[in-house]
Amino acid sequence: YLSHTLSRVEEVLGSKGLDCKKIALMLQKRIETLNDIPELISFFGELPEYETGLYIHKKMKTTEETSLNLLKEVLPLLEAQNDYSNDALFEALVAFGKEHGYKTGYIMWPIRTALSGKQTTPAGATEILEILGKEESIKRIHAAIEKLEK
Repeated sequence: YLSHTLSRVEEVLGSKGLDCKKIALMLQKRIETLNDIPELISFFGELPEYETGLYIHKKMKTTEETSLNLLKEVLPLLEAQNDYSNDALFEALVAFGKEHGYKTGYIMWPIRTALSGKQTTPAGATEILEILGKEESIKRIHAAIEKLEK
């Protein structure tokens, strides 16, 4: 089953240099059929066009304005972070949250939105950061800041 998922992931993402196996493992618990895969993961290959309204989330208490501020605050931390593994990133962001008095969701929602341009993703913010890697993640967060400043 994993091999089918993996070949579908590779088919969708091609040679983008992403860890397709990690993505396939992540998807396993989250898909009904292999046809669900392209819609769920296409953002890894290319950030889709999206509306800034995605940053608004009542439960996470985020708005476009709070998201912009958060992304600007968290950017230096992500730029300074050398270990881009899920666990290290999660620890760093949770520590950042404690330091600033932010709930985890308040931090993760804007980051996940900036990285994916989607309402729902098959992974959390730190998993996406890990898969995209430092360079692409930073690029997408810069783009999100620009988009939110307009």
